[in-house]
Amino acid sequence: MTALNRTAQRAEDLNIPSEGKALLPARSAFRRPRRTLVRIEPVNPVKATPLSLCAALALTFSAYAQTPTPAPAPLPPAATAPAQPADASSSDRSNVVIKVRTSEVNLIFTVTDKHTNQSIKNLQQQNFGLLDDGKPPLRVLSFKQQTNLPLRVGIVLDTSSSVRTRFHFEQEAATEFLLEILGRQDRAFVEGFDVGIDVSQDFTGNIDKLNQGIQALRPGGGTALYDAVYKTCRDQLLPLQSQESTRRAIILVSDGDDIYSHALESDAIKMCQRAETIIFAISTNVGPSKDKGDDVLKEMSEATGGQTFFPKRIEDVALGFNSIRDELRSQYSLVYEPADFKMDGAFRTIYLEAINPRYVVHVRHGYFAQKADQ
Repeated sequence: MTALNRTAQRAEDLNIPSEGKALLPARSAFRRPRRTLVRIEPVNPVKATPLSLCAALALTFSAYAQTPTPAPAPLPPAATAPAQPADASSSDRSNVVIKVRTSEVNLIFTVTDKHTNQSIKNLQQQNFGLLDDGKPPLRVLSFKQQTNLPLRVGIVLDTSSSVRTRFHFEQEAATEFLLEILGRQDRAFVEGFDVGIDVSQDFTGNIDKLNQGIQALRPGGGTALYDAVYKTCRDQLLPLQSQESTRRAIILVSDGDDIYSHALESDAIKMCQRAETIIFAISTNVGPSKDKGDDVLKEMSEATGGQTFFPKRIEDVALGFNSIRDELRSQYSLVYEPADFKMDGAFRTIYLEAINPRYVVHVRHGYFAQKADQ
């Protein structure tokens, strides 16, 4: 069987749409290109007004842009955007990561300190710069320092034979995490995977049921990580786009190894981006050095706007869950209208950077615009 035929068969096995088979980006499409950022000189606080999001990053990226882009005039503050109709709930609409028909994009993101990895809170709109598909946004509609939108989170545990000896610690840490993070409007589901997927508890806010679902999982079998992430986003999280406005995340606990998947890593990342879902990963590799599986977890989480945590001991896996809890409680929300938006189904890159070089912004690398006929 030729390589082309194997790719087609893989797409058929996972029900990847025909357009996805033809336009599937390579793995490199989900990685940010290497670039050299120029340091932004301090602005004279007496003579200058605060930089807008687009003006700040237009300066920041001028060092590596192939075609120089003139810095646009400063945007008005988000609060001066035209008021929305009374029947449109501002708290709900701010979570919609992308509403293509109105060309609005909502970014849910976090900021950490480069040196300590601690979450950074209370930053302002002028502390960031943004490029959407290489261009500053047309206008910023909303910026919130903390979003309290309902959370929809999946606990996805690797139940392959390779984690058998450490699975008990994962179960205990997952239950404790749900006890601490779930609010009255939040929902979670529990899933285990080896070569197949076992959704032991569907979406619920009942902690007892979620704990029962976690305890019902049993390790054993091979590993099909990419298939699990692809199907989880497609079946559990993608349908939520047409329902209420929510934050969506997967807590993936795995060693990152994959042997039996039909999907590629890029397939899984692409589906998470379509489902507007962030991956937070906790590695169960506790050896002295990182291996290929750790690199996979890092690539998947960074492409979707999350992070991967590497406990030094399996007993410390709870520390990874604690870090994720802090991330979810420190999320920013930015809603904007992109410039030159086209409803063509293309992948549009996103670069959101902090003006302070000490800070690291964790945000998805881009999104897929819907087609006009969808």
